[in-house]
Amino acid sequence: MANYVGTSRREKVKNNKSTPLIETIGLRKLFKLNGGARLHAVDGINLKIYPGETVGVVGESGCGKSTLGRTILRLIEPTSGQILYNGSDITKISAGKMREMRKDLQIIFQDPYSSIDPRKSVIDIIAEYMFIHKVYKNKIDTYNRAAELMDLVGLARRYSSSYAHELDGGRRQRIGIARALSLNPKFIVCDEPVSALDVSIQAQILNLLMDLEEELGLTYMFVTHNLSVVKHISTKIMVMYLGKCVEMASSDELFQNPMHPYTKALLKAIPEPDISKRDEEFALIKGEVSSPINVKPGCRFAKRCDFCFDRCIQEDPNLTEVSYEHFVSCFLVEKNKVEK
Repeated sequence: MANYVGTSRREKVKNNKSTPLIETIGLRKLFKLNGGARLHAVDGINLKIYPGETVGVVGESGCGKSTLGRTILRLIEPTSGQILYNGSDITKISAGKMREMRKDLQIIFQDPYSSIDPRKSVIDIIAEYMFIHKVYKNKIDTYNRAAELMDLVGLARRYSSSYAHELDGGRRQRIGIARALSLNPKFIVCDEPVSALDVSIQAQILNLLMDLEEELGLTYMFVTHNLSVVKHISTKIMVMYLGKCVEMASSDELFQNPMHPYTKALLKAIPEPDISKRDEEFALIKGEVSSPINVKPGCRFAKRCDFCFDRCIQEDPNLTEVSYEHFVSCFLVEKNKVEK
C-alpha cells in the first residue's frame, strides 16, 4: 500500500481547510413512482468536502450513496437543496455552463466495461472527452496527451489499438481513470471503482488512485460498501442509511469510536483475516429494512436497532456534532451524553 496514507496525509488535509471544494446543503433526490409515491434516495444531506480530502461514503446497497455522487455531479438532477462548487451554487446553472464545468467534475464508474464504448480503441476512449471539449487544436496533440495519460495510469502503450473486450478488468478500469483525468479535473466521484475487480487488482487500483491524488492534487468522493477499503483510502467517512447520513467523522475517529448502532454493526461485520483472533461470531443486523417509499417520521434504522425506544419511532433524529467534527444522528447518543 502507498506509504503516505496515514497521519501525515490526514494532518495536511486537516490544515488545508478554508472554503470547501464541494458542499451540499439539504440535498434531496426523490424519485416519483406510479400513483404519486416518492422514493427517498437522498434525503437532506449536508456535506463538506475540502481540497485534498478523500471522503468515503459507505452503507448497504440501496442506501443512496451512488445516487448522492451522481446528484452532486448533476448527472441526476436534485429535487431540492443546494450544491456548491468552490462556494458557487451550481444547482440551477444552465446546461451550457454545466457542460463547461464538467471539466472540473468527473466520475469513475463501478463497471469499467459497461461505462466505455466497446466499438472504440483504448486510445480513442481516453481521447474522447478531449475531442468533445476541444482541449487541443489538432488530433496529434490530443492523441499524444492520451498516450501520456496511459503512461500516468500504468497502461502500456501497446494496448493503444486494443478494444475493451480484449483486456482484463484492471486494465479496463485504468482506461476509465485515464479518461476521467483527461480534462484535468479537481473533483472525482469514485463510484465503487474496485468492487468488480479481483482482490489483488483492487489493491493496485487503490494505490494508483492515491498516487494520483497526491501527484495531481485531486479531491475524491469514494463510494463503497467495503469498510476495509474506505479506511485505507479515506480521510473522512460518511455512513448512509436509507438516504440519510447517520454518522460522519474522520476515518481514524470513526473506526476507533463509532457511536451510531448501525456504524457499530457494520464495523463488527468486517471479516477478521487472522483466524486466531476470530473469537466472536459475525454480528448480524436483525430486522427488516424500512421502505424508502413515502417515508414516515422516525429514525429509519429503528426497526433494526436493539436500542430503539419510543422517541426513535416518533421523531427524526438530527445530525448533531457530539465531539470535534464527529457527527451522529441518534437519540441514544444524545440520551447517553445527557446522562453523563
